[in-house]
Amino acid sequence: MSSTVSWVFHSARNRIATLQGGRRLYSRSVTNGNQLKWRLLCQATPSLKSRSLCNSFPLQKAYRHTSTEEEDFHLQLSPEQVNEVLRAGESAHKIDLVSGVPNSVLHFESNQLAANSPVEDRQGVASCLQTNGLMFGIFDGHGGHACAQAVSERLFYYMAVSLMSHQTLEQMEEAMENMKPLLPILQWLKHPGDSIYKDVTSVHLDHLRVYWQELLDLHMEMGLSIEEALMHSFQRLDSDISLEVQAPLEDDVAKNLLLQVAFSGATACMAHINGVHLHVANAGDCRAILGVQEDNGRWTCLPLTRDHNAWNQAELSRLKREHPESEDRTLIMDDRLLGVLIPCRAFGDVQLKWSKELQRSVLERGFDTEALNIYQFTPPYYYTPPYLTAKPEVTYHRLRPQDKFLVLASDGLWDMLGNEDVLRLVAGHLSKADHHKPDLAQRPTNLGLMQSLLLQRKASGLHTADQNAATHLIRHAIGSNEYGEMEPERLAAMLTLPEDLARMYRDDITVTVVYFNSDSIDAYYKGG
Repeated sequence: MSSTVSWVFHSARNRIATLQGGRRLYSRSVTNGNQLKWRLLCQATPSLKSRSLCNSFPLQKAYRHTSTEEEDFHLQLSPEQVNEVLRAGESAHKIDLVSGVPNSVLHFESNQLAANSPVEDRQGVASCLQTNGLMFGIFDGHGGHACAQAVSERLFYYMAVSLMSHQTLEQMEEAMENMKPLLPILQWLKHPGDSIYKDVTSVHLDHLRVYWQELLDLHMEMGLSIEEALMHSFQRLDSDISLEVQAPLEDDVAKNLLLQVAFSGATACMAHINGVHLHVANAGDCRAILGVQEDNGRWTCLPLTRDHNAWNQAELSRLKREHPESEDRTLIMDDRLLGVLIPCRAFGDVQLKWSKELQRSVLERGFDTEALNIYQFTPPYYYTPPYLTAKPEVTYHRLRPQDKFLVLASDGLWDMLGNEDVLRLVAGHLSKADHHKPDLAQRPTNLGLMQSLLLQRKASGLHTADQNAATHLIRHAIGSNEYGEMEPERLAAMLTLPEDLARMYRDDITVTVVYFNSDSIDAYYKGG
């Protein structure tokens, strides 16, 4: 075993301590970039695995096994197989003209690499047919994939309905009353996956209808503003997730699915782009950054989100304002909300939102929580719920010709790479792909830039160039050493970690890179 592979294996194994208790895996906390979202990670039951239709990456079983014995741990991936695994989940899509007018979005690329089995991240891209706006979303699940799947399927519909005019909402309601087909709402460009919630689709539609009926009662001719729509969509969907599991249902399958959604959780980062207007809504620790190339060729990073966790002082202040002063010392423990959850905003997670009495009354309705793998734990200092919210922070940015790309990603990427690392890698990828031909010679000469270029050149000789920027980011996230150098052995070792170690060492990684059409944006300002 090489020194690099040995280091990866021993580092992963030494950072976890497991106690088998029933069907659950207990883990002590990880202290640096790869923190676990929950202290208690519920292992999926065979029945759940067989029923899920998530986007698990297909080569996983072929090259990974579950043995944690060092003598059974061998590299089994050739460079070609490494590329095959890394590129299994990638996709790219070119944006067509809208009504004959060039769109501000040129195309987008995405990829996903699983650590959990099944993968808990989701992503989606859709066009809002009533407004021509494009929506991009990254959804990072925890405590299972159920909540992330539900939010990825439903949030865009809430957003689209929020933006509808009063006349369009009336047409929607009339179609429902007369049992006629509804107006088309979304065109999916990248669907989050085959729905596992077909048994509760009618429940979802009923709640969406109640939402648009309430919007009709407001008698707003043009619908909500985009910022209002994002705010309302996040919070209304989270409220519906909570209410749906409280309502009496006869169908056991539907009840079980709704319970899994409510008691798991998901953070979300969503971008809405319409012309030169970019809005980003974030709840949790997914992240969005903008890559900007100034007139002198220099690249700069513009963060569009702030992580909602214990390291965000504004979040700490918000929590303290919302709870009694007597709880100041117990709101955040071990850098986690109430000592259990890293993100301070998320969908679902009703065990951190409901009263103890409501949790008990719902769970006593005959649910087999052990078979459903429902996470049940009341923190010792649980006094004044809710402690968690799905209310997003919304950022607005007016696109300019120098705005070249937007990166949305789950925290699995940001645990490994900083904002500037991601900027450098995508800018370098653009340079090699000759998309924008950035003139590196015009950048100010400094040691940091020279080192960056040398590392890029060295890395480029170690593997075949990635055509997809999201794949390029994932490759460097798991294959680079502490100096930013790509190590093929490390990359292969990280992809070959046994399943029972992989999640302890890295998270699911999901990335979408959106490229902007500088000519189209420039024409907007010139009145073209």
